[in-house]
Parts: sequence; structure tokens; C-alpha cells
Amino acid sequence: MTRTFDDLVAEAAAAPMEGWDFSWLAGRATEQRPSWGYQRLLGERLGAAAASLDIQTGGGEVLAGAGPLPRTAVATESWPPNVARAARLLHPLGAVVVADPDEPPLPFADGAFDLVSSRHPATVHWEEIARVLRPGGTYLAQHVGHSSVFELVEYFLGPQPEAVRRGRHPDTERAAAEAAGLTVADLRFERLRVEFHDIGAVVWFLRKVIWMVPGFTVEQYRDRLHDLHELIASEGPFVAHSTRTLFDLRKPA
Repeated sequence: MTRTFDDLVAEAAAAPMEGWDFSWLAGRATEQRPSWGYQRLLGERLGAAAASLDIQTGGGEVLAGAGPLPRTAVATESWPPNVARAARLLHPLGAVVVADPDEPPLPFADGAFDLVSSRHPATVHWEEIARVLRPGGTYLAQHVGHSSVFELVEYFLGPQPEAVRRGRHPDTERAAAEAAGLTVADLRFERLRVEFHDIGAVVWFLRKVIWMVPGFTVEQYRDRLHDLHELIASEGPFVAHSTRTLFDLRKPA
């Protein structure tokens, strides 16, 4: 039985938003994964670290699934529901979760960590990352790249200025990292296919990733959502493309 627009939207609008788990989209949306396998790489680095910091950890799911943590393991998060979720998940694994507003300075001493990591940080403060790293330490991260899922963004907001489209470009971020004193051991970029199979997946995604369409509400965009629902029903999944950048950086010894 085909579900109605109102049913799909109501279900997505009522779904919980805690954590950084996208399993709600199973069967409703797909995203091609980067070839490098970030969580596996993170696990390898955690195994060799003495003290680690995971910035903007969300609900702690990625860090918890990466493998055994070093003796000193810290994670930061700003959104209170995620702080509580991360604490429940990471405390039993030996990690400390710190509520942090994601604005400089990080609440840690200079050179406190030999590994700093982050998966999809909303903001990146390169000088602070460099400051809390020990000489010879590593920043390993997967960033959302420029123009990510912009097919969906521009469906709702219209064409975006070139400056907005190029925000978080790997060349720009590399230059900022190097200006903060970090050196590049590895940098990789990939553009990946995303498919939304029903309008509920679109609503849930835009509620979750709040910076895509700032201030998104079903009420404000109801007409556009209904048009997109009809488009998916007649032509198949809405296709967009995400972009991801892998950073493997060093603080010179």
C-alpha cells in the first residue's frame, strides 16, 4: 500500500533526533560510503595512541564503534541531548565526555593529546586543534566537503552563491590547516551518490542536518515538499551527491 504524503511527513516530523545515528533512514535513503573507511582508520590510530580527543562526537557512536580506546580518551559535544547520549555510550568504555560549545578555546592544556579526531565537524578551529596536539601528534578526521547534497539544498533555497558552494573546499581547509602549523600526511576527497526514496527521508534528513536548509520546518516548506513527493512518486528517487574529505595531518615534532 502506497503511503500518503501526510503520513510520511508526520512520521518523519515526530522521529527522534538524538545522537548521530542515521539508521532511521534504512530502506528510505542510501549514501555511497567513502573508500577509505574512516571508522577503521580511527580504530587503528586509537590503538596506537596514549591520549585521544574526539571533537564534536555527536552521540559517540562512531568513536564507540572504532575499537578499544586509549587509557586517556576524551570526547566533546555541544548539544545537550547528544552529551547525555554520548556519556551513556562512552563512559563504560573509559572515555570522559565534556560539554563544550564548539567555540575556541578547547578546554584542554597545550599538547594534551597525541591524537585528535572528528567525523563531520560543523566547525573547525585549526589553531585550537594544533594547540592541543603534542609535537608529532595527529589530526585524523572526515569532513563534509563543499557543495555537499546541494541538489537538495538548492531545491529548497534556489541557486547558491559561488562562495557558499565552495565553503569547506579541501584546498581552502588545507591552507587553513597549514597556516595553523599542521602538515599534510594524507588528504583525499570523494564525491558520492545519495538517493532519497521517499519524502519522509528528506524531512528527517533536513531536521537532522540543520545547516543544510537553516530554519527548516515542514510548515514553511510544505508546498515544495509536496511537489518533491510527487516527483519521487513519478520519477523515482531524488538523487544528490555528498562530498567527503579525509584529513590525516601532523603537528611537526
